Amino acid sequence: MEELRQKYLDAIAGAGDEAGLEELRIAALGKKGEISLRMRELGKMTPEERQVMGPGLNALKDEINSALAAKKAALADAALNERLRAEWLDVTLPGRPRPEGSIHPVSQVTEEVTAIFADMGFAVAEGPQIESDWFNFDALNIPPEHPARQEHDTFFMSRADGCDRPPHVLRTHTSPVQIRAMQAQGAPIRVIAPGRVYRCDYDQTHTPMFHQVEGLAIDRDISMANLKWVLEEFCRAFFEVEGVELRFRASHFPFTEPSAEVDIRCSWEGGTLKIGEGNDWMEILGSGMVHPNVLKAGGIDPDEWQGFAFGMGIDRLAMLKYGIPDLRAFFDSDLRWLRHYGFSALDMPTLHGGLSR
Repeated sequence: MEELRQKYLDAIAGAGDEAGLEELRIAALGKKGEISLRMRELGKMTPEERQVMGPGLNALKDEINSALAAKKAALADAALNERLRAEWLDVTLPGRPRPEGSIHPVSQVTEEVTAIFADMGFAVAEGPQIESDWFNFDALNIPPEHPARQEHDTFFMSRADGCDRPPHVLRTHTSPVQIRAMQAQGAPIRVIAPGRVYRCDYDQTHTPMFHQVEGLAIDRDISMANLKWVLEEFCRAFFEVEGVELRFRASHFPFTEPSAEVDIRCSWEGGTLKIGEGNDWMEILGSGMVHPNVLKAGGIDPDEWQGFAFGMGIDRLAMLKYGIPDLRAFFDSDLRWLRHYGFSALDMPTLHGGLSR
């Protein structure tokens, strides 16, 4: 038994890896191992012999198991030390910045606009980008002869041969969302509708696809004074200035009456735009009181309810606030442009924390 003990202890001490250690374990303690076979022979011995051999074999088995466990731990420690030595890193070296993505200015400004109007109690409403002719034009009091309903201004969807229904269109504004919101919620209501819109136009300040946000507020005693306050508060918060001055110019939109285009006081001294000061005026949006026909299309009685609506371009707001000269660059997918004008993914705009940090 002593020879058997010494044989395996020496072999375990000289094992170079865990695979060799496992082979030794099987040779000694496996079903056909030497020590296991010796323990099976205990049944053939006399009681006196078993009293001597039994404890000795059990002690030998325990000693071999302990030696195996100790050697396995020692091999694991050696492997870890070797790995640490091979994977050593000098943490005093300067860091290498990883390339990271950025938030597109359109997405950032959309979040900024949403945060401002949410603080004033406006919810966000959404609708389909492919609209029926009725939602996009008829429900908004746009007559059949209006230029916006011509093919040179609107993207019309093709119709199947023999179909006599009016064609669907790629929505030219997000105003159809207002109709859908009125039909779904009724009055009173306060919503904004940001989203993509499409028109047949392409130059430095126009693209076939761009982004708008429109607002709608309907209640019993809403007036142009409420509209003026909302727009002033929005401009003050969005452009992050203490005071703004707006100028309302009479205009015409089929879906509002009276209608007004809104200009903001600004300065272009030195080629830099400054909001809220100077002697220049810049148009930023269109607005007005919701036309009674539009309220009827939305399922709201114009004799009991009234409200205001406004619309502005999100891309144009981004250009004004962040000094972006060409609208077409928004959609060029130029990584250099995106890195320059993009925002950090963690830069979430809030009124209390600042819209643009």
